[in-house]
Amino acid sequence: MRPGEGQSLKEYDNMEQNTAVTEEINQFMSYLSHDVHETLEVLTAALDARHPYTGGHSYRVAELSTCIAREMGVGESQQHFIHIAAHLHDIGKIGMPDSVLLKKGRLTVEEYEVIKKHPETGFQILRKVKILQYVAHVVRHHHERWDGAGYPGGLAGEHIPLASRIIAVADAYDAMTSMRPYRPSLTHEQSIAELGRCRGSQFDPAVVDAFIRWKPLITICAEM
Repeated sequence: MRPGEGQSLKEYDNMEQNTAVTEEINQFMSYLSHDVHETLEVLTAALDARHPYTGGHSYRVAELSTCIAREMGVGESQQHFIHIAAHLHDIGKIGMPDSVLLKKGRLTVEEYEVIKKHPETGFQILRKVKILQYVAHVVRHHHERWDGAGYPGGLAGEHIPLASRIIAVADAYDAMTSMRPYRPSLTHEQSIAELGRCRGSQFDPAVVDAFIRWKPLITICAEM
């Protein structure tokens, strides 16, 4: 049986605390060849290329997420798993209309509601591939908030998968430090300050702390 077959995704709410799931993630990594990993990276690069302001976004989020996971002491197999999930975190945007995704300017309330569907869309796409069902679960919850005010599930605290919590911080940092049509990019210092301000409300405090104390952060981010 391949990882994910015959399993309910509800079993993975606390993946890092579930020994059986950890073992199956290790098995998942054994099924995932280098060639498949590269194929997934090409797919997300193509998605990023749709939008001139998000080129390289998935790559940077994947790299940052892996570094956060390493700083938090996450095992090597789980680091690779998080890297793959981070590459695919925005795959649901492939179904977004250009009029919304490529809009030059702030989104309306209605357009924002369309964008908010991308985690669920990504989940529905990825769950069809049996070896990506764990990844699908993480992708579905990467816009949840620590305080429970996120989407789509309204999960809070450690009910949000650790991988999703890590990706949320990396995703937010890269979004803040990237230029948008309606605003300039924030500096590294401004972005770190915003993560600190949202620590314990939007973001897992432990993930923010790991991100901030990660020593090579400034150098790595400057090179991305």
